[in-house]
Amino acid sequence: MAFRDTKSKIIIKTLQQIEGIKKSSQLAALTLKAVAPHVKAGVNTEYLNKFCADFIRDHKAIAATLGYHGYPKESCISVNDVICHGIPGKYELRDGDIVNIDITTILDGYFGDTSTMFMIGEVSDHAKKLIGVAKECLAIGIRQSTAGNYLGNIGFEINKYATSFGFSVVYEFCGHGVGLKFHEEPEVGHVADKNSGPKLAPGMIYTIEPMINAGKARSKVDRKDGWTARTIDGKLSAQFEHTICVTKEEALVLTDMDNEFKIPHEIF
Repeated sequence: MAFRDTKSKIIIKTLQQIEGIKKSSQLAALTLKAVAPHVKAGVNTEYLNKFCADFIRDHKAIAATLGYHGYPKESCISVNDVICHGIPGKYELRDGDIVNIDITTILDGYFGDTSTMFMIGEVSDHAKKLIGVAKECLAIGIRQSTAGNYLGNIGFEINKYATSFGFSVVYEFCGHGVGLKFHEEPEVGHVADKNSGPKLAPGMIYTIEPMINAGKARSKVDRKDGWTARTIDGKLSAQFEHTICVTKEEALVLTDMDNEFKIPHEIF
């Protein structure tokens, strides 16, 4: 989930805190795996939200989005041209849709945040390409998350890659520090100048969640619900998100349930 409301300084987490945040992050990722078989044509997004809400509750955790700044649901479900913060409701998924489900859990006081894309039935080649580029953008950002590198290089490299395919990167929403609160410093822009921002240090935990648009980068927020952010031109948008911890080696991807990323031996 992407916001711009952080105020405090960057928090370097302790090993104990990292372990707690990892457990919450793994639960968020597990929730996405559990709901995956239900993400299909004919299912409405409120059903998917209820499934996620029940799963989180059954694992003795809290859905962080519910009531956050007035947000009304336990998940964000964004379909097709919705960039982020899609509110689950009566919409029934149909063949050709692309869907992002975004989950944030609070387990024993610690926050974990992740999202992934789903394709409903047979989607267009253009949609598949967009999703593939969005997923690689996340991997690029994670590879930039090494101690001593500049935070801005995450956004610089993501933007360079996405635009090379003719896509655009949303700059009005960003990743963020997470763990002890839902949203902490630093803000993680997915468009940034090279070698800008603070240097990364072991123990920093934040989300990377690039939102890649097929058309223009700008968004428009629904005036009725105050949350749903759509592409300004009605074209598709795709997003993937992980919660990561900077270590003295490669980044530790706390929400990685599929062993896609190397696990560092030591954090500090």
